[in-house]
Amino acid sequence: MNITPLTWIITIGVTIAFFAYEFFAHVRKPHEPTVGESARWSVFYISLALVFGVGIGLVSGWRYGGEYFAGYLTEKALSIDNLFVFLIVMAAFSVPKAYQQKVLMFGIIIALIMRGGFIAVGAALIENFSWVFYLFGALLFVLAYLQVRGHESNPADNLFVRLARRVLPVTDEYDRDKLTTRINGKRYVTPMLLTIIAIGFIDLVFAIDSIPAIYGLTSEAYIVFTANAFALMGLRQLFFLIGGLLERLVYLSQGLAVILAFIGLKLVFHALHVNEVPFINGGEPVLWVPEIPIWFSLVFIAATVTVATIASLAKTRGDAAKADRAQVDGEPTTKAGDSN
Repeated sequence: MNITPLTWIITIGVTIAFFAYEFFAHVRKPHEPTVGESARWSVFYISLALVFGVGIGLVSGWRYGGEYFAGYLTEKALSIDNLFVFLIVMAAFSVPKAYQQKVLMFGIIIALIMRGGFIAVGAALIENFSWVFYLFGALLFVLAYLQVRGHESNPADNLFVRLARRVLPVTDEYDRDKLTTRINGKRYVTPMLLTIIAIGFIDLVFAIDSIPAIYGLTSEAYIVFTANAFALMGLRQLFFLIGGLLERLVYLSQGLAVILAFIGLKLVFHALHVNEVPFINGGEPVLWVPEIPIWFSLVFIAATVTVATIASLAKTRGDAAKADRAQVDGEPTTKAGDSN
């Protein structure tokens, strides 16, 4: 895939322009987005991502188009997992709904910057060291295990937040959507800034599994960047559109664990194919190991996301029905006890 410096400049410039428009048109004035507004913009950004993928397929070939779609789907699923943690953080800091857009916007921008750095480092490592595929594969197996365990620690009380509370003067009161405020002539940090710091740390953690995962699907840095950018675009609107649904995706972590483990296996297989490590097969490639084609990766990832979503909704619907039946069955007993 031949990507010129001009193409990179235009792509990054257009990405910055989209986020600048988002900020000045929607985020600058605090308000809680309506469902209609969130739905329209979510459809727009998802459609834009799909059209871009078709464009890559038509211009550069459908091998790269398939890699883009597999990467975009994986990054979108991981980004939705990000939203669940963002929800926990904003609930912990009691961020008013009208100001949540600003927190999400900063979080998404920080995520894109951090992922951009990881993309550049990952591309340099892959270009020069084939053994990095073993490292990325092992990392994804570990991250898959951590996904199954779930989010046990409090994301609103991470190292960066504790350090900020220790070093900076902090107030527990919001001053609209300001990051700092003045009280009795002294400047204080508001919970808004602490929330953004907490989300920035979460972005760093999620970038660690996001970038190795997509490099398991493509070695093209341009596809990695654009898939990440499109997955993050519209994430703010998606948060308000499916905010209530997030808590019902109880099997999302398990689904992501399966995807990460699958991509980890794909990376290890690829590492064996390009092996140069002296103590593995004498430093020679292991050609009998199968290469997993991109079409199979795309189908597998899409099927896993679909199954995890359907199973989650079925479970939460079943749990709600059981709770309703238990409440109805318990009412006569309660009434009888009251009559005594």
